[in-house]
Amino acid sequence: MTDKLIICGIDEAGRGPLAGPVYAAAVILNSGGEFNFLNDSKKLSPSDREHARKEIYKKAFAWGIGFASHTEIDEINILMASLLAMKRAFDDMLKRNVNIKQLPAENKIKVIIDGKFTPSKLPPEKSFEAPEINALCEAMVKADSQIKEVMAASILAKTERDDFMREMSLRYPQYGYEKHKGYPTKEHREAVLKYGPSPIQRLTFTVKKN
Repeated sequence: MTDKLIICGIDEAGRGPLAGPVYAAAVILNSGGEFNFLNDSKKLSPSDREHARKEIYKKAFAWGIGFASHTEIDEINILMASLLAMKRAFDDMLKRNVNIKQLPAENKIKVIIDGKFTPSKLPPEKSFEAPEINALCEAMVKADSQIKEVMAASILAKTERDDFMREMSLRYPQYGYEKHKGYPTKEHREAVLKYGPSPIQRLTFTVKKN
């Protein structure tokens, strides 16, 4: 019997910010579903992303969310932390969605990851949780603008991280996280220079005036 490949898209959000975690999402779409609303999350307006998120949660066959904290980013670097978040998203998808366990044995999951690296082929630099996904993995540059499953993952990762940063803005209002989400804007850099590092600051990232 020929194996049937089921595509799982994985993408991350938050590699560039100076503060906060990096998030990732893993998504398997329903083969018969309508997903014309999908696009690269960066090309969607906030309202369109929110609409897409609700539709993905409603219509996707399976999904999972993972993140790596700002302290983990400082400890193992942002690339490894991104891959770790991807592994956690994939594992969360497997735990969260009983549908996957009910797939026929001939169905195999193929993971497509936006970028140049996959968690299955890049070993950790330190003694830490190995970011390995137990599935066939392929890295694809610009996958978030080509593969619908990766588009869906990029939307979930982006919206989940934005929600977290808005929560952090209530705890630490002087940093303006609700506006820039931790990215290195002029406002963010000036706030860090004025108030010092926030409790969710990535201390290995350089903060200086633009």
